[in-house]
Amino acid sequence: MIKKELDLLGIKSENPGTSTGTKWFAKGNKITSFSPVDGKEIAAVLSTTRKEYDKVIETAQKAASAWKDIPAPKRGEIVRQLGEQLRILKPTLGKLVSYEMGKSYQEGMGEVQEMIDICDFAVGLSRQLYGNTIHSERPGHRMYDQYHPLGIVGIITAFNFPVAVWAWNAALALVCGDVVLWKPSEKTPLCAIACQHIIADILKKNNLPEGISSVVSGDAETGKWISEDKRVALVSATGSTRMGKAVAVTVAGRLGKSLLELGGNNAIIVTPNADLKMTIIGAVFGAVGTAGQRCTSTRRLIIHEDIYKKVKDALVAAYKQIKIGDPLDVKNHMGPLIDTQAVDMYTEAIAKVKEQGGKILVEGAVLSGKGYESGCYVKPVIAEVENHFDIVQSETFAPILYLIKYSGGVENAIALQNDVAQGLSSAIMTSNLREAELFLSNKGSDCGIANVNIGTSGAEIGGAFGGEKETGGGRESGSDAWKLYMRRQTNTINYTTELPLAQGIRFDL
Repeated sequence: MIKKELDLLGIKSENPGTSTGTKWFAKGNKITSFSPVDGKEIAAVLSTTRKEYDKVIETAQKAASAWKDIPAPKRGEIVRQLGEQLRILKPTLGKLVSYEMGKSYQEGMGEVQEMIDICDFAVGLSRQLYGNTIHSERPGHRMYDQYHPLGIVGIITAFNFPVAVWAWNAALALVCGDVVLWKPSEKTPLCAIACQHIIADILKKNNLPEGISSVVSGDAETGKWISEDKRVALVSATGSTRMGKAVAVTVAGRLGKSLLELGGNNAIIVTPNADLKMTIIGAVFGAVGTAGQRCTSTRRLIIHEDIYKKVKDALVAAYKQIKIGDPLDVKNHMGPLIDTQAVDMYTEAIAKVKEQGGKILVEGAVLSGKGYESGCYVKPVIAEVENHFDIVQSETFAPILYLIKYSGGVENAIALQNDVAQGLSSAIMTSNLREAELFLSNKGSDCGIANVNIGTSGAEIGGAFGGEKETGGGRESGSDAWKLYMRRQTNTINYTTELPLAQGIRFDL
């Protein structure tokens, strides 16, 4: 179905899954990528053996020594070239993302645009890796801090954003002087191979060494190698809270650095002062976009009792208009879940909603028949629940939207929103300035992202992305997230012939 795109991206019918750049090799087990769109095999890669992994790391270490000595603006030029090539290949790579992962073609294109945007951001950043100048208490002394490259940055990504999250990390890490080692999800290995082909060609044209960007393919065991490896200075891991806890413990055990982007249980508060048209659009896209498989997907809608029925009726009517089918057809709003295992989790969650006392307003179903042969297409669900239900307290990666009623002031809604273990994204729909400002204050949302009059999903790269509590506390992408990819050093210079000590201490000889 996408043979032309695979050819343009350098992916043959079967391709090794380990690379230090332009050199591809692998001897491990076969990993076959099946499209959730039609259930067909796209291509196969080979997983990385432990011996091959060590070879990749050794190559990356050598590359790191050379790469860190290249001036940061020159490193930015390589990232600029990456962004330019992504502009050329945007429709091609976007289609592969859509077909291998199952998100709509528009979202696939949007994901590649995120890659382009972070490259643009990183290029400017390459001339702005600023430290501070600090006034010393000692005469004739100057203090400042500066930032140095870490070395190897390991990037472990999830299936739902098979290219953008790598780019968030890689673009920043590269301009900071690090080299990158990518372990993609075994559910979307071809997207990673495509990206590695793109950047490897750029590095080769610029006569840069193998190992600046590398890929290793495999399952959780491969990720464990990265987490345990003292040669990997920073492990940036995106995925479930369960996975993140394992990574955090392992990396902390060797006193390494980790950056964790984990689960979300995101809510939109709808107050009596909300614009209902905006609310419905934001809630529906947040709940069904990417078939509910974004970490920022809207899981909960916390609605004031005075407008609850009106919002509920509008949502039910809107869900009747959702078109489900081939994500490459732009008429469809929602594509498939990633695989049949995700479908099983979806059906189990619906059963638990009913068992725990919830009421289904829009019934779910696994779709079958023409166009749904993969068995991965489902209907989006709306359910009335209580916030304390066990199933509501956990994250289900599926298009299930929970409606929760609140009464009284917005403080009560904020308390409900915060009363979950996760803390990624949040939003409030209101035209009331006091409600909006309270939501953004230290008495408001406890999430890493808090929005007013937009949904929980669709963050821009200019802001730092990440969350609190069981979301892991990491920050990627914009703002000053770049500092996580560098080691900070404080420097003091004495330009006198005296040696005064700090805090007025005297030590005379």
